[in-house]
Amino acid sequence: MTGVAVHAARQLGGFSMLVAETARETLRRRPEGRILMEQLYQIGVLSVGISTVTALFTGMVLALQTSYSLAAYGAKLFVGDVVALSLVRELGPVLTALMVGGRVGAGITAEVGTMNVTEQIDAIRAMAASPVRKLVVPKVLAMLIMLPILVVLSDFLGIMGGLLMAVTTLGQPAAFYMQHVVQALSLHDVMSGLGKTVVFALIIAFIACHKGLTATGGADGVGRATTETVVAASLSVLISDFFLTKLFLTF
Repeated sequence: MTGVAVHAARQLGGFSMLVAETARETLRRRPEGRILMEQLYQIGVLSVGISTVTALFTGMVLALQTSYSLAAYGAKLFVGDVVALSLVRELGPVLTALMVGGRVGAGITAEVGTMNVTEQIDAIRAMAASPVRKLVVPKVLAMLIMLPILVVLSDFLGIMGGLLMAVTTLGQPAAFYMQHVVQALSLHDVMSGLGKTVVFALIIAFIACHKGLTATGGADGVGRATTETVVAASLSVLISDFFLTKLFLTF
């Protein structure tokens, strides 16, 4: 038990040092534009497909489920309200973070972990360069920029998926559905959802980079680190979502 506690303390200490060094390197000098643009493409553009498909069908399922549930109370008219609030406040940010965390987090850990076990990171240090600046800072910034954009796109497509079901299955006019969506949403709802994405982005990026930088044991070690990243990032997103929800509901 003591060994587990010591290992956990070391991991937490290394994670904290990585966060502090990343913040210091980010403030000291801007990252190279070419590297940042490449990461924006890898993290954001290539994640559009998986995040939007997930949101689209989530919105469709939400509309179907809520229509049958609300029908018992004669409240099928409020399908648009339920779909919009559920997606913008919770499901949009959380599901997008889980999808991106699984795809991008695993990729970051595999990339950085492979560089670590093949001693490429040691070579960067030998050239008096910072591996945190070269590898971690662009990935963290790209995640911070692209995850909110992906969530906005996912929210929109999820609401459109609900609209499709409302029109084709429930027989609601599209204008009526959209009127309920607009009336249900407030600026606080939108900002609380986007506020969560900032925390989720930091969680995913730092966990993925930390696991990659501490990977050992060759290909097997990289595989274990990749699996640990997906599990740790997913659990961290879900746990942090609970506390963030309580925080935003307080204000």
